[in-house]
Amino acid sequence: MTSDQQTIDVRLDSLAGADRPDARGLGELTVEQLSGRAISPGRPQPGTGKSFFLETFGCQMNVHDSEKVAGVLMERGYRSVERPDEADIVFFNTCSIREKAAQKVFSRLGVFRGAAGSGKIFGVLGCVAQQEGEEIFERAPWVSLVCGSASYRKLPELLARVESGGRRVTGLRLDTEDTFETEITRRDNPFRAYLTIIEGCDKSCTYCVVPHTRGPERSRASAAILADVRGLADLGYTEVQLLGQTVNSYRDPTARGLNFSDLLLAVAAVPGIRRVRFTTSHPMDFTRDIVSAIDSTPELCDHVHLPVQSGSDRVLCAMRRTYSRDEYLEKVSWIRAARRPISISTDIIVGFPGESDEDFADTLSLMETVGYDGVFAFKYSPRPNTDAQFMPGAIPDEEQSRRLALLQERQRQAQIARHETLVGKVFEVLVDGRHESRGQWAGRTSCNRIVNFTSSQTDLLGSYAYARVTQAGPNSMIGEQVALGIN
Repeated sequence: MTSDQQTIDVRLDSLAGADRPDARGLGELTVEQLSGRAISPGRPQPGTGKSFFLETFGCQMNVHDSEKVAGVLMERGYRSVERPDEADIVFFNTCSIREKAAQKVFSRLGVFRGAAGSGKIFGVLGCVAQQEGEEIFERAPWVSLVCGSASYRKLPELLARVESGGRRVTGLRLDTEDTFETEITRRDNPFRAYLTIIEGCDKSCTYCVVPHTRGPERSRASAAILADVRGLADLGYTEVQLLGQTVNSYRDPTARGLNFSDLLLAVAAVPGIRRVRFTTSHPMDFTRDIVSAIDSTPELCDHVHLPVQSGSDRVLCAMRRTYSRDEYLEKVSWIRAARRPISISTDIIVGFPGESDEDFADTLSLMETVGYDGVFAFKYSPRPNTDAQFMPGAIPDEEQSRRLALLQERQRQAQIARHETLVGKVFEVLVDGRHESRGQWAGRTSCNRIVNFTSSQTDLLGSYAYARVTQAGPNSMIGEQVALGIN
């Protein structure tokens, strides 16, 4: 499949035969109707009658990759099951961003040692597959397939070899200009559709495995992206999230030549799309025109995730982040100057090698200066194939934990204070959950805040509603529905 072709999307609720309240009242399409557009009559189905189980670890990119892997399996006639013991083929789509995430995979594989895995095919996909390569076969000889994300486009070919009895089948090349697209994508989230627009990373942060596990940056053709968005709108999706390790580094590889802000505006203009999100941005490629696009276009959600990693210039240099503290704060100032109140979240690494008390204090002061609406903070974890693993000045785990706890408590108090300023305000939320025990619906605002609210309505899932905030908490707000409209 070439980079300018459209994929066919299959909603999981269609596969399961479940009813999903549709914001625009579109009729439900069956899996036969949808997959029939991608699988021609009489086409051989090697896996017909067989089942698969796919477990995903890690980021939203991995979640969406698993949706596409599931599409490949569906195309080959496999059906999804809920438990690995019910499956003929078991896949683990893995994350290696931190050591603990990688360890989980081998723990899962260990469950199937010996008789427990008899008669099954096992595959390891994703970043751990790329990182560990054929060593996985040595540690878990019952694994038949090891495939990194940069080789997913070859998955049908690799699957055919495994189905024919192949052992130690690998897809580990990184020298590719292709992106991973499938004829069918199984959509597991009934309310938000993920869409990869760029894969890989050309940055060289000293702590990060992504260039090694995901390969170089490859942008999808804008025409293919927009065709997919129109298809998602036809399925009833009103919110899409554009994905990439460095999503704002997007550059249209075709003659049309759209940059990232151009693409944002084009996606937002697709009829039926009411919300467009994107993650993750790299500060080096974050430009004023992105803020201008958000400010002028209501369909573009008023939230930016802009990872800073540290507030210390010395640590940022050691991390090879390509910007200084002041340069990062300049980009924040663009966001704060917008007419719309745009929320900002970030990622922070605590305890990077050589991080002094003063460096850590700089990070805390940056948090206070920016006033983040959300912070995802983690202890530094040395990873293979990175420069940082060889750096001197390792911070003891006990000190890393102390700094992390302090940072998280500071941010917790800041989020409570910020949410308290929103009490009495009304937000439009896309309703994506129900808490039966509390009698509350859950919805997410355009600025990515969660509101748990009461309502007399009995069927709000998948619809938009207005909620007035009545109480603030650190990670969410409590409210009540108001009669500004439900649509």
